Amino acid sequence: MATAYLSLGTNLEDKKRNMITAAGLLVERVGEIFALSNLYETKPWGFESENTFLNAALILETSLDPFALLDATKQIEQDMGRKEKSNGSYKDRIIDIDILMYEDIILETKELTLPHPLMHQRSFVIGPLAEIASALIHPILKKSIGELYLSLPVDC
Repeated sequence: MATAYLSLGTNLEDKKRNMITAAGLLVERVGEIFALSNLYETKPWGFESENTFLNAALILETSLDPFALLDATKQIEQDMGRKEKSNGSYKDRIIDIDILMYEDIILETKELTLPHPLMHQRSFVIGPLAEIASALIHPILKKSIGELYLSLPVDC
């Protein structure tokens, strides 16, 4: 079994219900959730929208390898109504599930980069993760998630 750290985000329809549904499907298909952050309401990042986001982070234990986990999260997104992942341009979405870290694996492929390459630059990602895993060490930056969160500028 491996420990994975995920980020969840939604800004369409019943956002709280979307988060609950995504968490339930992760338990059903991926593994056991050990910690779930509070829900944070945030402004869209990287694009303009009238819809605010709900964001959260969770820790789960899974028997899936990183690529199988990625496939499972993509399938959950599709099953919940997400049409496609962002390709550099962001837009409103019913659910977004990102793998932030998987154990302390460092990986860079066309399909998956671990740890998530932008996680330490986004307060809506690192803040919820810091709530539940502040002592976790980023395997590349060699700083704790709590330290990375505290070092972010106020406006990001």
